[in-house]
Amino acid sequence: MVAKRIIPCLDVKDGVVVKGINFEGLKEVGDAVQMGVQYAREGADELVYLDISATREGRSTFADLVRRIALGIDIPFTVGGGIGSVEDAARLLEAGADKISINSSALARPRLISELAGQYGSQFVVVAIDAKKVEGRWLCTTHGGSRFTERELFDWAREAQERGAGEILFTSMDHDGTKAGYACEVYARLASELSVPVIASGGAGSVQDIVDVLTVGRADAALAASIFHYGEIPIPALKKALKEANIPVRL
Repeated sequence: MVAKRIIPCLDVKDGVVVKGINFEGLKEVGDAVQMGVQYAREGADELVYLDISATREGRSTFADLVRRIALGIDIPFTVGGGIGSVEDAARLLEAGADKISINSSALARPRLISELAGQYGSQFVVVAIDAKKVEGRWLCTTHGGSRFTERELFDWAREAQERGAGEILFTSMDHDGTKAGYACEVYARLASELSVPVIASGGAGSVQDIVDVLTVGRADAALAASIFHYGEIPIPALKKALKEANIPVRL
């Protein structure tokens, strides 16, 4: 069986890791490079860095940060935030990133997925989706969850896969930062409708939450931030518990 992955997510603003609840109320957590090095030592399978500054001036700064991260860690890492073209992606991949994540730009111009997959291969392209349940429909949002679209989660995820996405990273805005558990039924449906890996994000508060999303939710990977950033669940202890629950993980 393919091992399930544990992925700390680091939201970066001006080179500093920050965290909020439901995409709001950001607080500084720590240094982006140092935290990445620590997670790699603790046994994280991958890392995700999201540049939430995403200003044009910030992009060159973020590329410099990516170079320092690449020098400091020996596990794969994905970067995202403000990537609107093949050239933007090239800058980050050349700096040392293993994969790139696109969200708002893909919704605005879906052909970008195909362009990136055609240039680098699907394995380099993660399509992130931030969605919120509105009157029974999971609607996709852009710009860090601040703008709603008429695109619906499941249709958009299937289209992203068809256009060349190698992975889908879905964050439930209703669960993000709440530590109340993942939207397991949604991940289970995504897993049944897609052939590419699904990364679950939003709501991790306990070991059981992660067990649930990797079993009931059928997710291929669990992404979390707060529980790792604040030392609530050490990665070695989490992986030991997952192993004891008969979930395949790399120890």
